[in-house]
Amino acid sequence: MTGEEVSGPAGPKLIRLVWFVGAGVICTAAINKWREFERKAIIQQHQQQQEVGSNGVPQTPNNSSNSVSVHEPLK
Repeated sequence: MTGEEVSGPAGPKLIRLVWFVGAGVICTAAINKWREFERKAIIQQHQQQQEVGSNGVPQTPNNSSNSVSVHEPLK
């Protein structure tokens, strides 16, 4: 033997490569979507904080979305 690995047909290896690349694409898209979701939530939270009047009472009638806490994304 020359130290090379004996390989079978290229089909199964190609399928594994396509699965691996596809999983990477799906994970990357999911991560980007989550970051976009967090960014929008933080922007909305900052806008709601700016809308608070000088007496500390929000000026908007709907205040039900403040019950969810959003953390700053890691940098």
